[in-house]
Amino acid sequence: MIKVSTTTCRLASCVAVFTVASAANAQQERGENLREPVYRVAHETPAKTVSAHAVPVADFFDLTQHQGEHPLAPCKRLAERVKTHIDANVHDYSCTFWKRELIDGKLQDYNCMSMRVMHDPFSVHLLFKKPKQGQECLYVEGQNGGKMRARGHGWRATVAGVLTLDPTKGMAMEGQRHPITMAGVKNLTDQLITIAENDMQYGECEVKTYSDATLGKGEAARPAVMLEITHPVPRREFKFHVAKIYIDKELKIPVRFEAYDWKKDSNGNPELVEFYMYTDVKINNGYTTAHFSEAHPEIFK
Repeated sequence: MIKVSTTTCRLASCVAVFTVASAANAQQERGENLREPVYRVAHETPAKTVSAHAVPVADFFDLTQHQGEHPLAPCKRLAERVKTHIDANVHDYSCTFWKRELIDGKLQDYNCMSMRVMHDPFSVHLLFKKPKQGQECLYVEGQNGGKMRARGHGWRATVAGVLTLDPTKGMAMEGQRHPITMAGVKNLTDQLITIAENDMQYGECEVKTYSDATLGKGEAARPAVMLEITHPVPRREFKFHVAKIYIDKELKIPVRFEAYDWKKDSNGNPELVEFYMYTDVKINNGYTTAHFSEAHPEIFK
């Protein structure tokens, strides 16, 4: 049974913003052939030596609001613990990455891709499964003059081959809300902290925490903590109306994020702006720079 704690803060001036979706919307977004999440750990050995003792699960996911503090404060503390955990214990990971975004007022189809990430140096390899099967992107921090390498799908791959693109503009940003330089769970965690810091300057924020949430079904179900943040009234200080963040209890990383606008969709529900989900997560695969080189047999072949 899901345990829910609700905190509401209303100040006279502005609002708050970190956004999430309703359970009905989340159920709807799980449709359209989305696979249920599967998570696994490749190696239990931490990527780095941690000087402090590991934080017990109960303390790690403590979302107690202290007297007089903003309702987002416990969420921010949790995000900071997640960031510390990732920095200390997650060297790399592979996963299936799902995303759906509102671009130029139009909700795009679900994108599904194989994803590999290494944190030092920051490296990302994406291979699209659908809808643009075969499209491929590679970014390695400090290489190619800060640019990404990319290949289109279908006839475009044959005609244009592998291109060198500025990851933050032009062709690289067509149909994207965020550049590849912002990809992955570590960057997502950083963004959550930044948004919380901004929104804690304002009030009119409602926070619900679900300590016994799950992702997936049956034997594949994963225990998670879900944070739902709502800003009831649209304000320019806030990016979203509702946001929903799922953090896997075992891996201690964010594995699903949904953000909704104050506008309504055709069904009268808050309009989806961003949806990101990481499934089949496998951490600490022992990746090296060779796994993110164009000489690797699985890249641009």
